[in-house]
Amino acid sequence: FLSPEVVPFAKTGGLADVAGALPSALKRLGVDVRLVLPCYRTARDANLKKRRLRKELRVPLGSETLKANVLESRTETGVMTYLIERDDMYDRSNLYGNHFGDYYDNLERFSFFCHAALNLSEAISFKPDVIHCHDWQTGLVPPLLKETDNKTSPLSNTPSIFTIHNIGYQGIFAEEKFSLTGLSRKDFFHPEGLEFWGNISLLKAGVVYADAVTTVSPRYAREIQTAEFGMGMEGVLKQRKTDIHGILNGVDYHHWDPSKDPHLPANYSAKNMQGKRQCKKELIQEMGLDPSLETRPLMGMVSRLDAQKGLDLLVKVLSRILALDVGLVVLGSGDQGIERAIQKAAKRHPSRVGLLIGFNDPFAHRLIAGADMLLMPSRYEPCGLTQMYALKYGTIPVVRAVGGLDDTIQQFDPKTGEGNGFKFEPYTPKSFLDRILYAVHLFETEKTWKRLMREGMRADFSWKHPAREYMKLYQSVSKRGAE
Repeated sequence: FLSPEVVPFAKTGGLADVAGALPSALKRLGVDVRLVLPCYRTARDANLKKRRLRKELRVPLGSETLKANVLESRTETGVMTYLIERDDMYDRSNLYGNHFGDYYDNLERFSFFCHAALNLSEAISFKPDVIHCHDWQTGLVPPLLKETDNKTSPLSNTPSIFTIHNIGYQGIFAEEKFSLTGLSRKDFFHPEGLEFWGNISLLKAGVVYADAVTTVSPRYAREIQTAEFGMGMEGVLKQRKTDIHGILNGVDYHHWDPSKDPHLPANYSAKNMQGKRQCKKELIQEMGLDPSLETRPLMGMVSRLDAQKGLDLLVKVLSRILALDVGLVVLGSGDQGIERAIQKAAKRHPSRVGLLIGFNDPFAHRLIAGADMLLMPSRYEPCGLTQMYALKYGTIPVVRAVGGLDDTIQQFDPKTGEGNGFKFEPYTPKSFLDRILYAVHLFETEKTWKRLMREGMRADFSWKHPAREYMKLYQSVSKRGAE
């Protein structure tokens, strides 16, 4: 199981949560799963036991052969984990880049990681039935497994699965760097291979050469095959449409459960909601908001502050939202223009708007528990985890009907009592505002709102079901590989 980031070793986004939780769920199903990721500074410093394997890896990089150490560790649930250690590549303050942009040598760093991960198999005497690759940083692995010169490798017939977590990140590099991949230029650098408009695309490499391709929700699997959502990769994906599977991500309820969450001032459940009221009261106090909001709708956002997440819509309707006598608490960072717009609103309405720039995991838990509604007006959203966390915490999502948001949120119908949130479709300020107005209107009826909260809290988005779907896919590609 190859991933560029894994909780609790290294994280920039939801991929790390998936790569931490899915192997644990697979292990519970009896799978012998081994995790591999680079030994970043954060991974090295993580408070988990590690031991260095005696055997060094010899790893090709272009015309050179370099050495790497391997650290062996385990996740909190006991999944065996191997960290590829080479300080000049991975001992850096960030995973993929800094304020200047992406690291200039990311192709070198992740080509090295892909080769090292494959060489590791022999070093630890573990021949996998399937290699599951995640995002562009692992995209070289599927073509390396198909490399004609590699037929003597013990992994040459091993099937691979490639998962796209966000089609917007494609691992694009200049053609001149192709030799660093270790692949034959004649066999692999062409329009049906790694070439993408004259450049190299590692995401395309994974899509084209993996035995199966997955993405993180059924709707997103369909969306990325269209011009609107495909980010230029829709033609490549359409050619593989019979091999693309949309498997909805799960939620790790070990970390996200209001009945036992250690970050909350009070715990609560669907049977006893008193603690949620206390969480709301303390969140209002923590952010210095008007105590009268205890009886009014308090909205929350935990998000990157950028247009992909729909923050441009929020900025356009913010004054109209605040006119509804509601509160808003935002946690995130990103686009400076959006940050400034929300900061201005917080200065104009200090008793109504709370903003915390950056990311703070304990505060994210307190915000989701203390808010009445969670806003996710995303332009596109491969899966989204925050809306699933919110449901468990009795916080009602207001989302745009795209990707995993559409798969997980069912429009509430007050007549039947069915549904767990609110959705809008056109990506317009009016459509978003209309849905908020409707949610605020329903909030006024306490009995209806409590029914909606309980409906959401009963939903089960655990990893149990997705893990079984992946198991079936692993078995399917393994059979094909053996034929």
